[in-house]
Amino acid sequence: MSRRKARELALQALFQMDMAGTDPETAVAQALTRDVEPDWSPGRLDGDDAEFARRLAQGAWAAREESDRLIARYAKDWSVERMAGVDRAILRMAVYEIAHLPEVPDSVAVAEAVELAKAFSTADSSRFINGILGSVIRGMKGAASADEALSRD
Repeated sequence: MSRRKARELALQALFQMDMAGTDPETAVAQALTRDVEPDWSPGRLDGDDAEFARRLAQGAWAAREESDRLIARYAKDWSVERMAGVDRAILRMAVYEIAHLPEVPDSVAVAEAVELAKAFSTADSSRFINGILGSVIRGMKGAASADEALSRD
């Protein structure tokens, strides 16, 4: 498996926590036992990737108030509550990676968030997410780092 699949499962858990009010442990456990793609055998994460998914989902959820403040600061004319649930979950996860996981390069966090938006949200979401994350990085770490981290559509 891969970190990309771990991020997909973390996204599913975050969405479930936000929309259904599921507690973090249950949401993560359910996401990790769910088949990711029908042709995978067994289709579940294990080892380091499962731990990364767990750490990412639970960490992003625990840091959501901090992340929401950053997101709200840079989301022009959008409140975090008005955002689509999947976009909110993607942004929370990426901001958590940028702010709390120094082993994940900012460029990877942004690129993965954009790919998740392309796969699971609307056609415009990837640009929206890319723009907000670029602003978050510039605000947190300076303009040079943000320019390197921004992915190209």
